[in-house]
Amino acid sequence: MRETILEVSHLSYLYEGEHEALHDVSVSIKRGEQIAVIGSNGAGKSTFFLNLNGVLTPKEGAVIYEGQAVGRSRKELNRLREHVGIVFQDADSQIIASTVYQEAAFGPMNLGLSREEVKERTDRALRYMDLEAMKDRPPHYLSGGEKKRVSIADILAMKPEVIIFDEPTASLDPVNTAMLEEVLVKLGKEGRTLLVSTHDVDFVYRWAERVLVFEGGRILADGAPEEIFRDSQVLKKAHLKKPVLLEVTEFLVRKGLLGEGLYPHTVEELQKYF
Repeated sequence: MRETILEVSHLSYLYEGEHEALHDVSVSIKRGEQIAVIGSNGAGKSTFFLNLNGVLTPKEGAVIYEGQAVGRSRKELNRLREHVGIVFQDADSQIIASTVYQEAAFGPMNLGLSREEVKERTDRALRYMDLEAMKDRPPHYLSGGEKKRVSIADILAMKPEVIIFDEPTASLDPVNTAMLEEVLVKLGKEGRTLLVSTHDVDFVYRWAERVLVFEGGRILADGAPEEIFRDSQVLKKAHLKKPVLLEVTEFLVRKGLLGEGLYPHTVEELQKYF
């Protein structure tokens, strides 16, 4: 039984002068879960993430990390941000240093770690993201995919318990999108707790073990991918479409070529039935 690592309780958030971006959101996140967060633009996904990471402070409700509600003191917020890292959609908004190495080292240095520990964490993060050959290059002159790798190395060097990816494939080409998915799969196999927002329902279906659907600042649905994408009412309300593989699976079931109740999440899994 997985333990709860992070949760929000009756969380609401209001941007100044606007309607509530989040309203009475409650959800628990288990250690090691791979969660996709989906919904149309403006549904509340990014606001939810920024509250989880302590960048935003909720109007009502609480963020709870390892059983302890996070207060508003700098010490408590810094502890939350140390353990819950976020990779922003726009890599340029996250990158601040003059070299790739300095960028990856920035977070560990601000944790007050020893020089040896900072170096070990930074070197490991750069190896993980295959950035060692670029460590002395200015990150702002890298390609979009390379910048994304740097922004992920930033977070990995912090060694957070939970990693949040806000629209990580936005503006990436197919090659870099595939690279990012490989990284997410690798992190998942290592037991990392991952939350990823995306509009790519095919990726969600093959990668996630749990899906949160946001609509109008609320959680509309919470369940396994096959449960979410087979619910026509949820799809209609959240303006979502079915993953292609699920449509193929349902077609094969109707034709009697695949047994009822089988929901392969990848092409490789589907091929095993034939």
